[in-house]
Amino acid sequence: MPPRATHTSAKAKTAQSSNNHPDLLELARHLSAAEFGRLHEIETYVQENIRQQSVEPWNQEALPVEMLHRLGDLGLGELFTDGSSQLFQGLAHAALARADVSLSSIIGIHNELIVGTINTLGSSEQRERWLPGLKRLTTLGAFCLTEPDHGSDIAGGLATSATLEGGHWRIRGSKRWIGLGTVADVAVVWARDTADHQIKGFLVPTDTPGYQAQKITHKTGLRIMQNAEVELDLSVPESALMPKATSFAATSEGLRGSRAWVGWQAVGAQQALFDIARSYAVTREQFGKPLASFQLIQVALATMAGNLAVSTAFMGELTRLQEEGRLTMLRASLAKATLTRIARESAASARDVLGGNGILSTHEVAKIAGDIDAIFTYEGSHGINMLIAGRDLTGVSAFA
Repeated sequence: MPPRATHTSAKAKTAQSSNNHPDLLELARHLSAAEFGRLHEIETYVQENIRQQSVEPWNQEALPVEMLHRLGDLGLGELFTDGSSQLFQGLAHAALARADVSLSSIIGIHNELIVGTINTLGSSEQRERWLPGLKRLTTLGAFCLTEPDHGSDIAGGLATSATLEGGHWRIRGSKRWIGLGTVADVAVVWARDTADHQIKGFLVPTDTPGYQAQKITHKTGLRIMQNAEVELDLSVPESALMPKATSFAATSEGLRGSRAWVGWQAVGAQQALFDIARSYAVTREQFGKPLASFQLIQVALATMAGNLAVSTAFMGELTRLQEEGRLTMLRASLAKATLTRIARESAASARDVLGGNGILSTHEVAKIAGDIDAIFTYEGSHGINMLIAGRDLTGVSAFA
């Protein structure tokens, strides 16, 4: 693989070498000029139009659909298929997470598990029907895998059934924690074929009779993401089956990329925490001088900066491996588990810097901390991802 081009224009040097930019390792310098400019446009837009504006929807557990439409205008609904580099995609996900982790979850799942799944596993007719609207974010999708009684053990325990009867698939079962389940236009439903017992993927329009979704409320994280409990007792044409989604191996492929993407969310969330804590420390005065002049505050900020740098370096190198086709489940699981753990530690440090104001969502740290707790658990819990990594490292499975 040839070395990645380095963008060293005056604009790039000015933007990325500033100590006020949270890309402490200046990864964006490796982008082409066009991708650098596009990233700058995305960063500017989300900081000006999403970061503060997302606080109240987060408080209200509401989905600001108009924000999604504008993100579609920026091309964020088709990152998976637009030919952009893995590094650009990662930095774009981080930029959005820096503004709001909930919306970054929607965009990440949309790209990796909805657009990516249909584009990779669907038929030409399915791609033609669904992808144009999905890429513009005028159409939304829901990835229906997790069940009320099966999360970490979904591969062996998935209970939703699919039976082929007279040219139609009869799908019955329950799903839980389904992002956008109440507002999506199409559901990617994973069900076990009663004939061969393989897990298969189906595209189900959500206006199909027998699709019912109820919003899960009272979450303390990812409150903008509209998670749902979904009940399925419906019939779809035989053509609803995605031709290449005929075993759980197809699902695992998507989950591997999705776990790596969560690492970029952890980077973006830490960028936000660092932004907020540093700004607060230099503007807030106690005992007649700025908080930033106190040793404990500087130690906290330096610790957060170190955590962010380590996370950024991890994802930068992981991106190179992705570009070489060498992303393994070990590497993806370690990225997801390790960087979300580090992000939690940084959230605790930021909370300390802000003192009492750290528990107010309007000061953002509490909002981000809640969201980090959520991403610490989803796309495979921390423990499960560590056991996946342990199995690969030792050749011995420690799963029950």
